[in-house]
Amino acid sequence: MSRLAVPPIRPEIDRILPPFVEAPVARARPLSERLWQQGWLRRGLILAALALAWEGLARWQDNDLLLPGCLATLSALADGVASGEILDRVRISLTVLAQGYLAGIVLAFGLTSLAVSTQFGRDLLSTLTAMFNPLPAIALLPLALLWFGLGTGSLVFVLIHAVLWPLALATYAGFQGVPETLRMAGRNYGLTGLAYVGRILVPAALPAILSGLKIGWAFAWRTLIAAELVFGAASGRGGLGWYIFQNRNELYTDRVFAGLLLVIAIGLVVETVVFASLERVTVRRWGQVR
Repeated sequence: MSRLAVPPIRPEIDRILPPFVEAPVARARPLSERLWQQGWLRRGLILAALALAWEGLARWQDNDLLLPGCLATLSALADGVASGEILDRVRISLTVLAQGYLAGIVLAFGLTSLAVSTQFGRDLLSTLTAMFNPLPAIALLPLALLWFGLGTGSLVFVLIHAVLWPLALATYAGFQGVPETLRMAGRNYGLTGLAYVGRILVPAALPAILSGLKIGWAFAWRTLIAAELVFGAASGRGGLGWYIFQNRNELYTDRVFAGLLLVIAIGLVVETVVFASLERVTVRRWGQVR
């Protein structure tokens, strides 16, 4: 047998590197550019611009009965806060909202868990959402008043309807988008039922679930204000919506705008503080969204 050919050994090459020159320090960005990177500042400028446009339009209109200015509205809001009346109305509204919102979340997760576990649950979810999701929640208020009477139960009923279907659809869509690899990992660990949903599907579908929670919150908040306009007129009491309705009847337009401004402010706080913080400590921290 012939000896195996030995490959030639390549000669070593020494490369002389150029001397290291310290990289120049990056120039610090100007203060204006650093401030512009702050999201709260950009949003604040947008709100300030809207307030200036509002005040300018009100002064050009020159009719406080039709369009009070931003300063007059803020003054009416300060008076309502000082007297405690508007804060009491907000407390009533938020208490009812919390009851309906939490009940809708529980029912939505129960219905969605059934849908991902059984074929009957999937058929039930698709049928019910096709029937009731297009139905406006406020349209059920007369029926709710007939069933539950003039009380909190009527408002809670329409709030559950406003939250349940969009949240169930968003959650189920998120569950459907979970990668098969994660599903197989859960089955390999022997997870079934609620344990499989809670440990595998919910963390993986959390971005879609949070989107559904935000949509459900928006639907519930505006449904509550609209329902209180009718419910408050019928019962003589109510929350922030009744405050707006009552002052509209008495032609206190600045108080009407103060109530509307407070509705917007509560929506902004929930959206930019509550949900933004929840996203920051969960899906953004975990790298599930950008």
